[in-house]
Amino acid sequence: VQLQASGGGSVQPGGSLRLSCSAIGFALGSYGIGWFRQAPGKEREGVSCISADDATTYYADSTKGRFTISRENAKNTVYLQMNGLEPEDTAVYYCAAQPRLCSGQVSGYDYWGQGTLVTVSS
Repeated sequence: VQLQASGGGSVQPGGSLRLSCSAIGFALGSYGIGWFRQAPGKEREGVSCISADDATTYYADSTKGRFTISRENAKNTVYLQMNGLEPEDTAVYYCAAQPRLCSGQVSGYDYWGQGTLVTVSS
């Protein structure tokens, strides 16, 4: 069972990136998927999540209106579209999975990806 986060990179303020979270060994469609980020010297924080049935989504206040989470079960992948990126969004981004539920809290997630670095700088 493995999660792989990808799509990070370096962009200028105002730019966009799309992160992908892919699963190996299990079907993401049965899991709530969360995106988290951790900046240097800071605690890991919840960014967004989506429940297994797509009925529930969550966005941190700092990302509302800029980030969009979605899933494509046929590709066993969950995406995080990030627009209007700001220097404060610079962090390592992780995806995580837990059965069915969407939660912005780190606790409760069973599986974690390795992280992908997002750098927003002019």
